[in-house]
Amino acid sequence: MTLSASLDKDLLLEMQRRMLRIRLFDERASKMVKRGFIPGTVHTSIGQEAQVVGACMALAKGDHMTGNHRSHGHPIGMGSPLGPLMAELVGKATGVCKGKGGSLHLADYAVGSLGESGITGSSIPIAVGAGLSAQVMNEKRVALTFFGDGAANQGVLYESMNMASAWKLPVIFLCENNHYALSTPAHTVTGGRIVDRAFGFGMPGIRVENGQDVLEVYDAVAEAVARARRGEGPSLVEVMTYRFREHSEGLRINTDYRDANEREFWLSRDPVALFRAMLIERGIASAAEMDAVEAEIAQEVEDCVAFATESPDPDRSVAFADLYSDAYLLEDVL
Repeated sequence: MTLSASLDKDLLLEMQRRMLRIRLFDERASKMVKRGFIPGTVHTSIGQEAQVVGACMALAKGDHMTGNHRSHGHPIGMGSPLGPLMAELVGKATGVCKGKGGSLHLADYAVGSLGESGITGSSIPIAVGAGLSAQVMNEKRVALTFFGDGAANQGVLYESMNMASAWKLPVIFLCENNHYALSTPAHTVTGGRIVDRAFGFGMPGIRVENGQDVLEVYDAVAEAVARARRGEGPSLVEVMTYRFREHSEGLRINTDYRDANEREFWLSRDPVALFRAMLIERGIASAAEMDAVEAEIAQEVEDCVAFATESPDPDRSVAFADLYSDAYLLEDVL
């Protein structure tokens, strides 16, 4: 029996809630950046919600997670409230990083989210450090790190996998293989299957072919988590998924790199719609209950936008706070 088969109705509905939070949050963020309310750009996880939520919900309270450049969804998958996340995107003082991190540098320690970065692969060794700290302190915590197929060819990944394997650290390396690094097809720059690289480091490799099924992802990651918690070391999980939108919102590139038939196929495998249908088909929830969940999350997103809009801007006096070991007064450097 799979681990997901033992999940009760409340946990299954929470999976759907978190996927909906990611979907509606990112849809709203996309509109806000295009209207100038969010500086820079944002990278959405629309289409990839199942692999985010399935992986994050396989963790327990006290575990740690690091994300990547496409990481609004990861703290949401860990249970972060939406208001401070949206406030961070618009640079407000009430943001999870006090308005200093923005879309590409979110962190929410309250739910175990240690952060993300726009530098490809740079969050991977942070998760290894978290795993090392758990081992040294003799705690049963595990660390999960997300990276894309583009980061799968970064040397820092292999340094991290080697260290985690040599020291049997409780780390799960999760590759979000959405088939493209920006506009570069993965198969044109990656030799062989990413999951098979696990064996060179003496760790199990698990490939989830249907990364649009939140329960399949949950089962694969839960198995790796249980192994890590037993002290048996790290695992590599490769999840096959797809991003429905462009690499980032407002990116001006030739979009012909994706075949129309390929895109249509993946759009038909919308993880949010598929899970809703499954819950109704199996009698776990009625259509009316699912409608109520969707209305609930839609209101949460409206509330988080209002919270961000009404929040104050950071005061100039704290511009250099939390950045340096020594305190500097703003008036001394301006």
